[in-house]
Amino acid sequence: MIQPTPSSPSSSSSSSSPSSPQLMQIYESVTLIPGLPNDVAALILSLIPYSHQARLKPTCKSWKLFLSSKTLIALRQTHRNLSHLLCIFPQDPSVASPYLFDPQNLAWCPLPPMPCNPHVYGLCNFTSLSIGPHLYVIGGSLFDTRSFPIDRPSPSSAVFRFDFNTSSWDFLAPMLTPRGSFACAAVPSSGEILVAGGGSRHTLFSAAGSRMTSVERYDIGRNEWVAMDGLPGFRAGCAGFFVGEGEEREFWVMGGYGESRTISGVFPIDEYYRDAVVMELKNGNGGGRWRELGDMWEEGERVRLGKVVVIEDGDDRGRPAVFMLDGNDIFRYNMASNRWFKESRIPRKAPCNSLFGFVVLDGELHAITLLKAVETTETRRSRLHKRAGTLYIQIYNPKKKTWRSLITKSPFHYSLDFNTAVMSTIRLKIKAWVNGSFIRISIVNLILT
Repeated sequence: MIQPTPSSPSSSSSSSSPSSPQLMQIYESVTLIPGLPNDVAALILSLIPYSHQARLKPTCKSWKLFLSSKTLIALRQTHRNLSHLLCIFPQDPSVASPYLFDPQNLAWCPLPPMPCNPHVYGLCNFTSLSIGPHLYVIGGSLFDTRSFPIDRPSPSSAVFRFDFNTSSWDFLAPMLTPRGSFACAAVPSSGEILVAGGGSRHTLFSAAGSRMTSVERYDIGRNEWVAMDGLPGFRAGCAGFFVGEGEEREFWVMGGYGESRTISGVFPIDEYYRDAVVMELKNGNGGGRWRELGDMWEEGERVRLGKVVVIEDGDDRGRPAVFMLDGNDIFRYNMASNRWFKESRIPRKAPCNSLFGFVVLDGELHAITLLKAVETTETRRSRLHKRAGTLYIQIYNPKKKTWRSLITKSPFHYSLDFNTAVMSTIRLKIKAWVNGSFIRISIVNLILT
């Protein structure tokens, strides 16, 4: 299959203002809500959660035009109010559609599958992150029918981006070095993405696979990747995030695995890192040298770094708050001492032989687990007509030190494995501000049942 030509982010990422020709055409040709001026009606429609928009587009031609236009995103950006959504990739996104979850409305919305390549399959260990009205899927590990041996996974350099304006995927410039299981983070207020380390390991295999030191920076505006100084050592399966601003901005890479050893000369065992490395990002040359921080825990305290999430501006000094899920315990990282300290414990344990999904939404920690899953012994036909169970979400507020929970039906027709599923948080503009006060309207009255 011939890959599509990489698109230019600058052309597809531009936003229309509320007075754009596209909106003016809508205003002149149709009425959005009878009895209301179209500018007020547009602000009201912009209140509708993204998860419900697909159901409302068939209502009438004017709503379909408006809800499919860049004007909708522009209005949300202008009025500066966020909707915090969660995107879950259950499997290879070119085969299984990812889903958006709106926790405020307990609503789910499927996204279109990624473009499919008939020569590759089983994409996993990719990274997903959102910047503005775009969702990026970067790298990963997959199987290629053109490679030999056919059962050996290969790293991917592909980069895809979903545009919420057009509800479509774009193929962007590929990374210089293919990789999966790597550290990745968006550079704050710069329109850039950094990736570090990684390898070719696939979720079907608990060991083996390559490791690398490569570090790259992606310029969204130019749609190009640039190589940077590599990590001090081979590292994959690591976490990455940014600390500081301007001249003091740093890129941190934690945990992961490097070299491996074998038991009885046969079974490979990973050697996990207990340390973190930091690169200072300097203006002008784009980066600096790496420095090592040393071990973050003592020998025997734990085997490996758990799932790491970051809350931006999470502490009193505006620095990010870094949390780790280790079993049922949540730990908080102290940068001054380079140590992890217990923050809290998840009230309800995950079912036997299952793991928590761990993610940040709107400054709170979400531990997600699947309850009452459909038995795998049921026939394929019966599974198609049943939900895969209930998602139980336990939510921790680090500032209030309190827990709460919510329950929602899973949209997936199969069991969700949080050990392999990829999750990403998304922030979209949803509310309007008119004459010093919020427009308030019952969205339920607009939703078709």
